[in-house]
Amino acid sequence: MAQDEAALSDAFYRDLAFGTGGLRGVIGAGTNRMNVYTVAKASQGLANYVVRRFSPEARRIAVSYDSRIKSDLFARVAAGVFAANGISVFIYPHLMPTPCLSYAVRALGCAAGVMVTASHNPAKYNGYKVYGSDGCQITTEAADEALREIERLDIFADVKQANFDACLADGSIQWIPDSVYDNFTRAVRGQSVLTADDPIDRDVSIVYTPLNGTGLQPVTRALRESGFTRITVVPEQEQPDGHFPTCPYPNPEIREAMALGIACAQKHQADLLLATDPDCDRAGIAVRNAAGEYVLLTGNETGMLLLDFICARRAAHHAMPSEPVMIKTIVTTDMAERIAAHYGVRTINVLTGFKFIGEQIGLLEKQGRADSYIFGFEESYGYLSGSYVRDKDAVDASLLICEMFAYYKAQGVSLLDRLNALYAQYGYCLNTLHSYTFEGAAGFDRMQAIMQAFRGDIAAFGGKAVQAYQDYLHGLDGLPPSDVIKFHLADHCSVVVRPSGTEPKLKTYISVSAENRAQAEAAERQITADLEKLING
Repeated sequence: MAQDEAALSDAFYRDLAFGTGGLRGVIGAGTNRMNVYTVAKASQGLANYVVRRFSPEARRIAVSYDSRIKSDLFARVAAGVFAANGISVFIYPHLMPTPCLSYAVRALGCAAGVMVTASHNPAKYNGYKVYGSDGCQITTEAADEALREIERLDIFADVKQANFDACLADGSIQWIPDSVYDNFTRAVRGQSVLTADDPIDRDVSIVYTPLNGTGLQPVTRALRESGFTRITVVPEQEQPDGHFPTCPYPNPEIREAMALGIACAQKHQADLLLATDPDCDRAGIAVRNAAGEYVLLTGNETGMLLLDFICARRAAHHAMPSEPVMIKTIVTTDMAERIAAHYGVRTINVLTGFKFIGEQIGLLEKQGRADSYIFGFEESYGYLSGSYVRDKDAVDASLLICEMFAYYKAQGVSLLDRLNALYAQYGYCLNTLHSYTFEGAAGFDRMQAIMQAFRGDIAAFGGKAVQAYQDYLHGLDGLPPSDVIKFHLADHCSVVVRPSGTEPKLKTYISVSAENRAQAEAAERQITADLEKLING
């Protein structure tokens, strides 16, 4: 009985939070759950925002959805609410990745976009990402304004709804044409930094897993059209399936999610294992070492390799813009700045979340300098090399990774060889992420208390003195307010602590510089131990 009461309390103790990422929560009944009522209410609030902010001819919204449970239903419910409010709706006729939604918003001149997805969360979750007219996830200010609209609504009395099929018949809802998807694929292929003169072995053997998500068609199409034909898809994870039966946590950051892919790669003796998450905005890889074992690369490692590869090829082909820019989040490895500086590329650091990278691309575009942006990435496996979309794109990342791998293979160099060369040139750097789960109302309160503890008087972590302390709670360095703390430690080490904006988790990001990996790992363990004393109370 107590468990039932706790579950009921968690389902109703608050409204499902609408933030800069939109909605994300467990599917089920309740105001703190993802269901047709909470989706419809959020859609009505977004519709009110669009009607108030945009002229009648500009009131257009693009919609897409992934393979998750009820994603197609939630997408149709949202589309029906928009149409009932006199807004023209454009929806993909079948599931499509998040970057395709970002692309469609701009291609179709929409005021907003909605992507129904919970990204890499477990199967019990779904979500609702909201995009602005620039194809970027909505700003904090726009999210706050939409939230105020949502909070004014009665979930039953104030929501306008129209029948999806009837709206298709009368044209108020339209399918997004194939030409939009074709143009997206063309834009992705246009991100290649190779020329006909570059040595490349496109006959590499690639094992790919979409982790039962949306990546199958877009990724394999982009690769095949670029000359990669030896692609084996992991059969158990090939088709869309929101239950994710073989990977309960469908995230390429997690080793368990990659286990079937590694087994398939071993079976086929593949050169490269490639994986994308359910909404295909994150990409992860594994490569063979000298002993024939498959080694997973972190998001930081892949990002550094891609940054170096893009800069080197652009420089070699005299294709570097006059004022090149690389953008990364504050929790992403600082070593990327050293790589960028070597090529004369300026680094812009932003808050956690790719939306902030997208905003910086938009600012460059307003200055007539969109071409200055050459690459952006975050440690959580998100990459983007062009301004054609304003969110991370695993289709783009997959193509770049395969071209980079094939380029180095033609020269007898593995990605591990290249990574070690970067460490030899710029110094060894170990970056780790630790996540701590705090479910429900009690967990939310506990995370708040832990963040307050980190705002206390802390002298050192792992014996390394705190030399500087940055608290972004009220905004800092021109960045908007965010519940993030960064500690700069002795010996070029750092720690970042923040609650996740999309999951019931507290995350710590540790960066350690040392002479070698063994020393870095020892220092990281000591720092982690001190962090966990505060986290575990």
